[in-house]
Amino acid sequence: MVFRGSVLETAHFAKIQRLIDSIPGQSRQDITRQACRVFRWRRANGVWATRAARQLLVRLDAAGLIRLPAARRPQGRPHYHAREMAACLVGPGSAATEPSSQMRADATLLVRPISADEQLGWRAHIQRFHYLGDAALVGESLRYAAYLDGELVALLSWSAATLHNRPRDRYLSWDEATKRANLHWVVNNARFLILPWIRQPHLASRVLGRTLRRLSRDWEQAYGHPVVLAETFVDTSRFRGTCYRASNWLYVGETKGWSKSGGTYRFNGLPKSVWLYPLRHDFKEQLCNRAGVRTTEEGLMVLEVEKLPLHGQGGLFEVLCGVPEPRKARGLRHKIQSVLAAAVCATLAGARSITAIAEWAAEQSVDTLKLFGSKRGKPPSERTFRRVLHVVDVGEIDRRTGQWMAQQRQLMAGKGLAIDGKTVRGSRNAGGKALHLLSAITHGDGTVVAQVAVDSKTNEITQVEPLFKDLDIKGAVVTADALLTQKEIARHLVEDKGADYVFTVKDNQPTLRQDIEALNLDAFPPSAHDGR
Repeated sequence: MVFRGSVLETAHFAKIQRLIDSIPGQSRQDITRQACRVFRWRRANGVWATRAARQLLVRLDAAGLIRLPAARRPQGRPHYHAREMAACLVGPGSAATEPSSQMRADATLLVRPISADEQLGWRAHIQRFHYLGDAALVGESLRYAAYLDGELVALLSWSAATLHNRPRDRYLSWDEATKRANLHWVVNNARFLILPWIRQPHLASRVLGRTLRRLSRDWEQAYGHPVVLAETFVDTSRFRGTCYRASNWLYVGETKGWSKSGGTYRFNGLPKSVWLYPLRHDFKEQLCNRAGVRTTEEGLMVLEVEKLPLHGQGGLFEVLCGVPEPRKARGLRHKIQSVLAAAVCATLAGARSITAIAEWAAEQSVDTLKLFGSKRGKPPSERTFRRVLHVVDVGEIDRRTGQWMAQQRQLMAGKGLAIDGKTVRGSRNAGGKALHLLSAITHGDGTVVAQVAVDSKTNEITQVEPLFKDLDIKGAVVTADALLTQKEIARHLVEDKGADYVFTVKDNQPTLRQDIEALNLDAFPPSAHDGR
């Protein structure tokens, strides 16, 4: 049996059984967590793969390979009956949908991921109006809703890609090891529903296009990694795949008519056409790159905490001591410096979510936790991390840790530092405005050492000086795009900060570009100066 790239044999089953028998009375969830730690089963974002591991243990128990304790809770979907009741309440003319009799041709289309409180209604619509009904999504997944002038018109869901897809694998020409290592970069369109009372030309292809343009960013925000390829299956006995063809999807072949049922496959006699949509121009290179195949079992990088300057002058604790404590003093088990230091180190190790931060802290030894200031040698819980990171001044933490990281990486003479501005996806406030950040990023490893928010009433040009206000960049080489090629910025970097710069000049400054072209710099390559 193969699970998450690891071959499980009889010796592994015996090891799992010893793990189960080691502590009588433990729950299946506790067993799952311990099995993940022993076998290093992680998701792509560094979090323990507890959901998939639990399904594996249940399958092994059903096959008689291990003996799990009895489940403490009833098995099945807890909201199944609630969803069925909700399905009876939605439909044309109901208060839940309020469909319009006519729709304007120039109506505004909005596609977005649904929130947690919208999931029950989403599933109710799918259960009632999709010919396949509702089903649990496999692995990492996102659900979307599409609105036309505020009216719900379409629903989509995306989940983990199928392991066995011969037309896709033949098109990509990747081997089995590479596929298992890089499959998390492929996403499957599990459901696509245009509500049956909606009549709007070309709506399906428009909804697909809007979703695909934001899918990779939403996936990275939710799971800590992007996706580079989308796949879907079309039942040719019902549909022709016109909307996928209109959205520039690639037809790569047909399946053999087998479908997965539980832990096995059964022949259904209904082959489906397979369509692919690249989300990046270099998707083949990324998916077939064997550099993505992990050579170690750990999902996170090994961080030697003992070698980090945590204490003393210039140490991380000294940097964080100036952060005010927003919590009440009564009942505190962990100092704010301890929680923040553990979070920073977990992030350096590759943790990309609060859950991954808490799991990384739980794996550390008692001695390591005491280095973080834990009196009892116990890690902060996930709730503690989440509560602290929610109430602290994030801007202050970012400024202090950025300075500390820059000092550890010795970002001084000869080092490269890029200025880059990005709009944070999914950060729109009540007024519909998204957060825009200007960041200072090291060349090579991409470490963010400073960043400032750019207010909507100003621009990136005015924020360069505040960006470097508390950062020592003497001797560094600062790079920027054409927008930031300004005399005042160049003067500030050279005269005030003691740094050098390499700026890009484009057609937005035609006079400056003509002056540079007039210098005929191509006639004087660096080699012509003999190193002088």
